Amino acid sequence: MSIIDTIRTYHDDLIAIRRDLHAHPELGLQEHRTAEIVAKTLESWGIEVHRGVGKTGVVGVLRGRDGNRAIGLRADMDALPIHEIGDAPYRSTVPGTMHACGHDGHTTMLLGAARYLAATRNFDGTVHFIFQPGEEGCGGALAMLEDDLFGRFPCDAIYGMHNRPGMPIGDYAISDGPAMAGGAFFDVTVTGRGAHGAQPQSGIDPVAAACQIVTALQTVVARNVHPADPSVLSITRLSGGDAYNVIPETATFGGTARFFRREVGDLIEDAVRRVIGGVAAGLGCTAAIDWRLIFAPTVNDKDATDAAFAAMNDLAATANIVRGHPASMGSEDFSFMMEKVPGAYMLVGNGDSAALHNPNYMFNDDAIPYGSALYARLAERGA
Repeated sequence: MSIIDTIRTYHDDLIAIRRDLHAHPELGLQEHRTAEIVAKTLESWGIEVHRGVGKTGVVGVLRGRDGNRAIGLRADMDALPIHEIGDAPYRSTVPGTMHACGHDGHTTMLLGAARYLAATRNFDGTVHFIFQPGEEGCGGALAMLEDDLFGRFPCDAIYGMHNRPGMPIGDYAISDGPAMAGGAFFDVTVTGRGAHGAQPQSGIDPVAAACQIVTALQTVVARNVHPADPSVLSITRLSGGDAYNVIPETATFGGTARFFRREVGDLIEDAVRRVIGGVAAGLGCTAAIDWRLIFAPTVNDKDATDAAFAAMNDLAATANIVRGHPASMGSEDFSFMMEKVPGAYMLVGNGDSAALHNPNYMFNDDAIPYGSALYARLAERGA
């Protein structure tokens, strides 16, 4: 019996877990209930469990046949601060919080692989099942690394997976090299001098300055970054003042930058700081910027990509596999783990679902056996 068919024999059990997690979502680094369900489920299959890794992270350790090689298989557990508007009977019971990115499905797929591998032990060395908290910009990967993740659970290679809406169920995809962009968030406060709206000459208008800065920032990527280095700089929020007839003392704005190389991220940060400081000073204001690297670029290692592609081919017809999948400007903090250990980030089809981070999104339970089988096959191959 194939791996996928074997996992299908307990597909209903996995669906029940996934739907329970969906009904009880928890935000990043608050996944106490989720983590305990994961830990107890792993223990029920005879897997060694370590709780509280990176605050609410869980690591399961399973040893197979003799061998020194160790592989890490990672899934994320956190939900998003989004109000679910779907009508599924297992919809979120937590107002304003839902699994709108499929992390309930990712957690379940890794549990499915753990159950299969615990039963078969058809692999050499050690498998570390890494259930990561706080992926959605909460620093969960860094928290686990700061808790000595790879010192305590050394891995020769590490693999992560994400569902992809619009990709048919049963299909897999992987990128060569860059898979997801690095991402920074930034906030800027422009300070002038407040005044009456009818007497602008007596003040220094930070709103006008902020608007000029936002316009000037549109040149950062266009005139500083090489055209062969895809990158994005977006201003996503702007605020200043509360009254119609008052020029405020300050105005604020913020946004995000995306890039596929850390060097490009540094270049963008330097240019942003230069433009903000120069334009603000030219208009008589001062400006303070808080720039935060939230995600490193997610870059697939060639050997790990080869291994993942081979595992995909073991499970599906070549026509259902895409290698060289276009990189995404979205970001993923699994990248920080992949900066420490070579690895690959893979995609599994979620069928015709709403987009990620959408209040109508729903993970497709039919994808569970395919994701579980891919994780398991990587372990069997000793990838």
